[in-house]
Amino acid sequence: MIDVAPTTILESDPSTLDDQPPPMFAPLDESAAPSSKLKTEMRSIPIPPHRMSPLRKEWVNIFTPLTEMLGLQVRMNPVRKCVEMRTSKFTKEVGAIQKGADYVRAFALGFKVADSIALLRLDDLYLDSFEIKDVKALHGDHLARAIGRIAGHQGKTRFTIENATRTRIILADTKIHIMGSFQNIKLAKDAIVNLILGSPPGKVYASLRTVSARLKQRAI
Repeated sequence: MIDVAPTTILESDPSTLDDQPPPMFAPLDESAAPSSKLKTEMRSIPIPPHRMSPLRKEWVNIFTPLTEMLGLQVRMNPVRKCVEMRTSKFTKEVGAIQKGADYVRAFALGFKVADSIALLRLDDLYLDSFEIKDVKALHGDHLARAIGRIAGHQGKTRFTIENATRTRIILADTKIHIMGSFQNIKLAKDAIVNLILGSPPGKVYASLRTVSARLKQRAI
């Protein structure tokens, strides 16, 4: 049997390692690091034909927040009837393009620019859409009466729901679009569903007064 001398793993004294200076590395070249560059993202938001004229009219007010607040590159494509946007080196947030897409989509659904811009400034605002037939299958005069109960005389019922739940509501034929926080959207949707199912507006007003009082107490 041949004796083999054990190999020395650590030649220096371990007690002297604490006295050595930390290693110094040269700074990494940004051009040599592929992960340092963010991938360009693009979004295309379709615009309904009836919203193209308002889009042209409000175009300056629409693209200004997208470029100044989010640092996105935006253009209108009238041939494809859509708004195209992409990230750039001036983009400030990772989720900026999603915020911008929600903002343009809200305008496409019928919300005003002043209301839609809240999606860029606040993080807890969302969009929710549903149809009347998702609640109850109504046809003919029954469907027309349900839409009338939601809107009210000169939009009074809709405005009451908006003010009580702190939301914004768009009633587009049989489709209903709501913008607000998650909890407030639920409150507004419950009131609208009750109207669709046939509850009289007076009963809905009573429940909305209770909801409004609770929201005021939470705000205090």
